[in-house]
Amino acid sequence: MDRRTFLVASAAASLAACGRTGWIETTPQVGYPGMREGHALRDHAALPAPSGTIETDVAILGAGAAGLSCAWQLARAGHTRFTVLAGPEFGGNAAGGRFGELGYPKGAHYLPLPSLESAHLRDMLADLGVIESAPFSGRPVYDERALVHAPDERLFIGGQWQDGIVPTTGLDADALTQQARFFAYTDGLRTARGADGRKVFCIPIAESSRDPRWRALDRRSFRQWLLDEGYTAKALHWYLNYCCRDDYGAGYEHVSAWAGLHYFSSRGGHAGDASDGAVLTWPDGLHTMVTKLSDSITARTGSNAWSRDGFAVRATERAGGVDVLCARAGHDGTLSTFMLKARRVVCAMPLFVAARVFPQLAAYGFEPARDLPPRAPWLVSNFLLDGMPAEEAGVPLAWDNVVYDGAGLGYVVSTHQLIRMSPPTRSVFSAYQALSTQTPDDTRRWLAQAKPDALREQAALDLQAVYGRELWKHATALEITVRGHAMATPDVGFLSRPGLLALRDADGPVVFAHADLSGLSLFEEASYWGMLAAHRVLA
Repeated sequence: MDRRTFLVASAAASLAACGRTGWIETTPQVGYPGMREGHALRDHAALPAPSGTIETDVAILGAGAAGLSCAWQLARAGHTRFTVLAGPEFGGNAAGGRFGELGYPKGAHYLPLPSLESAHLRDMLADLGVIESAPFSGRPVYDERALVHAPDERLFIGGQWQDGIVPTTGLDADALTQQARFFAYTDGLRTARGADGRKVFCIPIAESSRDPRWRALDRRSFRQWLLDEGYTAKALHWYLNYCCRDDYGAGYEHVSAWAGLHYFSSRGGHAGDASDGAVLTWPDGLHTMVTKLSDSITARTGSNAWSRDGFAVRATERAGGVDVLCARAGHDGTLSTFMLKARRVVCAMPLFVAARVFPQLAAYGFEPARDLPPRAPWLVSNFLLDGMPAEEAGVPLAWDNVVYDGAGLGYVVSTHQLIRMSPPTRSVFSAYQALSTQTPDDTRRWLAQAKPDALREQAALDLQAVYGRELWKHATALEITVRGHAMATPDVGFLSRPGLLALRDADGPVVFAHADLSGLSLFEEASYWGMLAAHRVLA
């Protein structure tokens, strides 16, 4: 070893030691799922001729929640002649990762207990063993290991932690009264029905009332509705804006008032129903659902040949079926192609991607310039912690930890099922951020060129607000997942996009299945459209 190599190695060892005792910020590993593939579609990248052809009865384009739900439903019905094209990321927004024995989410991290109307999801959870008995009753029996345990939520406000994330610390009587009035109103809406007899707010959204009186809420923003109804308390506005950013990826000034109220009033509402407030979660978030679905499909088909690597480039309808040109990247990054021929195709990809893959979308009544919803960029950042940083006063570490007026959406603790017994010595804190302070396009441009240290600084904003430099005394690894087009936002008017309504009803050679059809990026919605697509194919 020469002198220069020795000095560099010594310095690296010293930095690693400092990182364990405090003050060296971890270099992040940054992932951009779908970025390369998406830009290849956008830029019409030159591709080689197909090297082969795969023939199948049903081709499912996309292996997110919708695509896997479709495949699971087909397999359960005994139909095994299908192929799932994995796309750029198996699991999509329900993907996960691991630091050794510790799993963590790269996207969605929980699933609310489904209400009675979400029978499709209860059916799935029962088949996968998450519901152990009485799946369609008012009180299903859930696997205790999947239910989040107390303490489940806390809010960092006024320099201390309070129980729950609805602000109460330091609020005056008027602010508390406004909060009580709002929650009493939304609780009442859980059982409200329109003139057509349907529930006003329902999951799946396709089952919601079409009563024009209630649909009129979609013509103004949630913020404007609050002001029109006399809600002015700063803390209430912060909380409701936080909820919109958390579930929809945009501030409440952009979100439809209908969607804002749907967030609070679409679940529960039945006497004795266990769906109110509780959630299902796992250390790696909804990636456990991806694993359960995949294992079920493999068991029912007898092999894992149902899944193929690659992403769709161009789909062309022909007499008797659809031809899909597919591409996949080799280890060196070069693209090869193959042809996928199918009798029916289920398009289980985001609609902004489908608009580039299916040139005939206009024939279905979908016009991208008119019908595509805005999409929110996100960061999901996972910090591996060796030992726990010191906590401020108030309630102890919870599963979900939110900072009042914070730049992000807080962080969840992957080992939350253990904290009720004793603090774990190692854990993963998963920090979520909907990057909504600039336009989505400006944010995507920043994300594409941001250096790892800038992304690390952004990712750590909430955690540093709570722990300061103490964070880097314990954070020994960091993985950042950049999702430039993470989710559709239910903006003002989203219920009336004619193209979305047309794609929901499509039942020809191509069937559409994605949460984008609802305008809400929820597992319940994605699984609904995936299972409905399977029923259409089977019919």
